[in-house]
Amino acid sequence: MFAVLKTGGKQYKVQAGDVLRVEKLAADAGDTIQFDEVLMLGGDAPVVGAPLVDGAAVKAEVIEQIKGEKLIHFVKRRRKHSSKRTKGHRQKLTLVRVTEILASGATKAAPKAAAKAKAAPAAEAAAGSDDLTALTGVGPAAAKKLAEAGLTTFAQIAALSEDDIAGIEAIKVKPEWVEQAKELAKG
Repeated sequence: MFAVLKTGGKQYKVQAGDVLRVEKLAADAGDTIQFDEVLMLGGDAPVVGAPLVDGAAVKAEVIEQIKGEKLIHFVKRRRKHSSKRTKGHRQKLTLVRVTEILASGATKAAPKAAAKAKAAPAAEAAAGSDDLTALTGVGPAAAKKLAEAGLTTFAQIAALSEDDIAGIEAIKVKPEWVEQAKELAKG
């Protein structure tokens, strides 16, 4: 039985026991990895995916992380410029050995937990606050400074006295903002 899998932008025809050099994968030597992008399964009853075969996977063991052979890139400009440049690099590769081909019953790899730390505070701030940019002369930057000073609702701004306005150092609160906030707090 063979399978055609896709990884690193390339397609490979593999059987159990094959050793492949694929684009670098984030795995250490000895780890078992699973390729879920199987395009075709061959054997007694070939199955061609559209585009992928559902439930199929190829399991492989990482042998080691290696570097490929050096590739030379030579640039020469002709005519009046007469400049030459030689560059080279060695591509980072992963050496894997295919252990088994799963026609069905392959478990999906667990998705990586995305960092949602920044989204949570923004949602909390939005829940108990008003849109302060509705006040004349308050843009996003001024609304942020007001929020840092602890003013997030129209009622808080409407309750400010002259002494409170003078005590706020983060931003210069205008008296007309207090009047507009009183009207917006009512409805």
